[in-house]
Amino acid sequence: MSKYWSATTRKLTPYVPGEQPKLTKLVKLNTNENPYPPSPKAVAAMQAELGADGATLRLYPDPNADRLKDAIARHFTMHGITPAHVFVGNGSDEVLAHAFQGLLKHERPILFPDITYSFYPVYCGLYGVDYEQVALNDDFEIVAADYLRPEACKPGGVIFPNPNAPTGLLLPLAEVERIVTGNPEAVVVVDEAYIDFGGDDIPTAIALVAKYPNLLVVHTLSKSRSLAGLRVGYAVGHPELIEGLERVKNSFNSYPLDRLAIAGAVAAMDDVAHFDATRKAVMKSREALIADMAKLGFETLPSAANFIFARHPKHDAATLAVALRERSIIVRHFKLPRIEQYLRITIGTDEQCLALLAALREIL
Repeated sequence: MSKYWSATTRKLTPYVPGEQPKLTKLVKLNTNENPYPPSPKAVAAMQAELGADGATLRLYPDPNADRLKDAIARHFTMHGITPAHVFVGNGSDEVLAHAFQGLLKHERPILFPDITYSFYPVYCGLYGVDYEQVALNDDFEIVAADYLRPEACKPGGVIFPNPNAPTGLLLPLAEVERIVTGNPEAVVVVDEAYIDFGGDDIPTAIALVAKYPNLLVVHTLSKSRSLAGLRVGYAVGHPELIEGLERVKNSFNSYPLDRLAIAGAVAAMDDVAHFDATRKAVMKSREALIADMAKLGFETLPSAANFIFARHPKHDAATLAVALRERSIIVRHFKLPRIEQYLRITIGTDEQCLALLAALREIL
């Protein structure tokens, strides 16, 4: 700890991202990356933007990323979304960071689940946002009623992932709407990083944006569009919420998305066929993996994400994680109360899932 650090820096407990080991022949199932390549149209668009000599890179990108906002609005036009409803940033983490600073920092504490995306308390520490963690129920579910407080105890904001992480459990849209309508004076942020893996019958909360000016829905291109390496995220909400995010963004970094990211993201949003094919392949593999792990004695929570959260009643999760690593397979283990006996396992290709199952059979 340096004497030159600010008081804020001294107090921070930084977020710890999933490990990115530099090993070959590794079955990497720890960071919820999509096992399939991105849209070929996205790759071609980035190559075209770069050009033969890369001369475009001497020019700044569009600070508003209008082409990308148009593409996102087109994707959700059935919900009445226009470019004015869209904010874009350098990954959904940056979008969330701006939301914490610009929309969730008020006198009253915000609410989020006790078992959830561990970046939330980090943002609160960075921006000085008071918060209260709301316990999931015994089945690890978010209970909407727990976020409906009397007038004297109303929160300054609410944020939760849906599906939740690391559990993968989905809160039905009607229950999401209960939380939004029950907190009309506060912004409710629904972090839908994994919603595209829920299935065709699982609607996004973006369907509610036109009805509720206090709702902000955050998405990422890292998961269902296989662009984790590109760092593109976006939020959809009432234009006044978007204006607030733009004010924060333009006081921090006017050019969060580079020219290649904008070009690739536009093409990825427009290539609906590739998006559908890859996410359905992941969902099919997920259901097969859950069934196969059940045969080995694992108990898995119902997942609407591109990962599963599983435990074995007769085997310690930390020990299993170490044993898998010794076999060049890495999964995520959280040393946290209530979930220390669970492993979060990203859905890989069918070949990777078979390798995982073979290793588990050997270990067990």
